[in-house]
Amino acid sequence: MRIIFAGTPEFAVAALSKIHNSNHQVVAVYCQPDRPKGRGKILTSCAVKNFAIENELEVIQPENFSSDQNLKKLSSLKPDLIVVAAYGQILSKEVLDLPKFGCLNIHASLLPRWRGAAPIERAIHAGDKETGISIMQMNEGLDTGDILLTKKHSISNFETSGSLTESLSILGAELLIDAIDQLPNLNPKIQEHSNATYAKKILKAEARIDWNQSAENINQMIRAFNPRPIAQSNAEAMEFKDKVLRIIEAEVIPSQTSKPPGTIIEQNKEVCHIATGAGILSLKRVQLAGKKVAQIKDFNNAYQLLKLSNS
Repeated sequence: MRIIFAGTPEFAVAALSKIHNSNHQVVAVYCQPDRPKGRGKILTSCAVKNFAIENELEVIQPENFSSDQNLKKLSSLKPDLIVVAAYGQILSKEVLDLPKFGCLNIHASLLPRWRGAAPIERAIHAGDKETGISIMQMNEGLDTGDILLTKKHSISNFETSGSLTESLSILGAELLIDAIDQLPNLNPKIQEHSNATYAKKILKAEARIDWNQSAENINQMIRAFNPRPIAQSNAEAMEFKDKVLRIIEAEVIPSQTSKPPGTIIEQNKEVCHIATGAGILSLKRVQLAGKKVAQIKDFNNAYQLLKLSNS
């Protein structure tokens, strides 16, 4: 098939690579325009663009995928299929109807659960034990199209959004090729729309830890927001007051305490235990504002925490 690929982040690279190394032809790669990033606001290209350039694939970066000008370009490429993986733009009906076999989307959840922008983060944050990949025939709705193939993937108690994204990226690439190769013979299944849940975009404001929550819920949040935006709390120590402490990794201690949430129960050379609304959280890796990520042993050697707060 002549395939147009539309994707932007690292999650989409495995699928593009899989198609590129198959017996199908990638006739063009669409991704988001270069954006300024970092403190220096340096114009930076995305992971999909980098892969495409390295493999001498044509790269197209329109501000509006569905503009009249881009529709003419799309039509001239004569695609049999458009594959979308975390592209970041809505496709119009004109685009969806253009290829012979329409448009396929690789979605990182078992639809209709977690439609939307952040299915991986929301699944971990909600405490789901299972997620997966859905290969969907796209329509004009938000992840509402018919399902062609799905594959499940368990979520461990140590899974972060970073590790789960990597696993689902590989799983999605494999399932996509299966779908493309079987496309004329697949029987699309209508989603159970009444069971839909929505994975709204992650906001930085959500990263503030509420110590009144249970240790289990806080730990799910820490894992869900790793590698970004990273869960954080205001911290008071003997060396400073009200500095932001980012919590990279933690562990739930299966015991209870009567201490107020945010209280430092124990801090020594080995551990740092925090009281929560229900249960105890043991910090494993942290990052103080302006400092590097540190193992808790190294952090404890340098700082003595007094308390953590919600504000």
